[in-house]
Amino acid sequence: MPQPHKFVFFGTPKVASETLATLLAREFVPALVVTSPDAPQGRGLALTPSPVRVLAEEHTIPVLTPETLGAETISAIRAHGCDYAVVVAYGKIFPEELISVFPKGVLNVHYSLLPKYRGATPLEAALLAGERETGVTVQKMARELDAGDIVAQEATPIAPDETARELRPRLIALGAQLLADTLPAFERGDLAPTVQDASRATHSHKLKKEDGLLELSAPAEENWNKYRAYADSIGTYFFENGKRMKITSAEFAQGVFRVLRVIPEGKKETAYRA
Repeated sequence: MPQPHKFVFFGTPKVASETLATLLAREFVPALVVTSPDAPQGRGLALTPSPVRVLAEEHTIPVLTPETLGAETISAIRAHGCDYAVVVAYGKIFPEELISVFPKGVLNVHYSLLPKYRGATPLEAALLAGERETGVTVQKMARELDAGDIVAQEATPIAPDETARELRPRLIALGAQLLADTLPAFERGDLAPTVQDASRATHSHKLKKEDGLLELSAPAEENWNKYRAYADSIGTYFFENGKRMKITSAEFAQGVFRVLRVIPEGKKETAYRA
């Protein structure tokens, strides 16, 4: 195993473990991994370690699983003497005291071309807006959410029929590779980060189930973009005769949005006939 680099990796879900796996394959081994505590999962609600913890322990990397990022946790992280940190979907807000622990700063992988679509759901926001291009940004963490200086960016086209199911794994892989490509120059201090133009910033909000409601009488492209955006998260639905109809398959052709398959409330999946 290569010698650890002087950085801490913060992350919790599968997206973070996939990024960590790419770093490990490129011989960027963190000195410490910080992830969320084990959480109840499955029917038996058994305490289950996060995907990041599982991967870190497979590679014998020290792991912390703090409930909060308080003084005791910050002290334990500081003791590792790391130069910088990498954050991918960790799930907790960083206090300034923690950011200041790292002389070179904290890098965050964000799945949009900042400054557009700051916030929790940038991928969904790009699809909702019918964007033809998106990308990933490696930025330095700042006090204001997703407002830090841009270290690296890479764009990618969005196909007209691409949903979040296809786009998300592409962006995760793109972000992981961009991060790994960027770290050598970042560690040497050879990069000149770019200040974001705040006047171009927009904010993408956390999703609620209600966001997935479609009105079939709404403009066809609007419904198609909403279906694409929420395909792998909250999903989309409409009401028919007072019953909730969850959409499992749809298409957009010649300017017409068509629902193909649904799960009617209380029933099994079936073809939809308007």
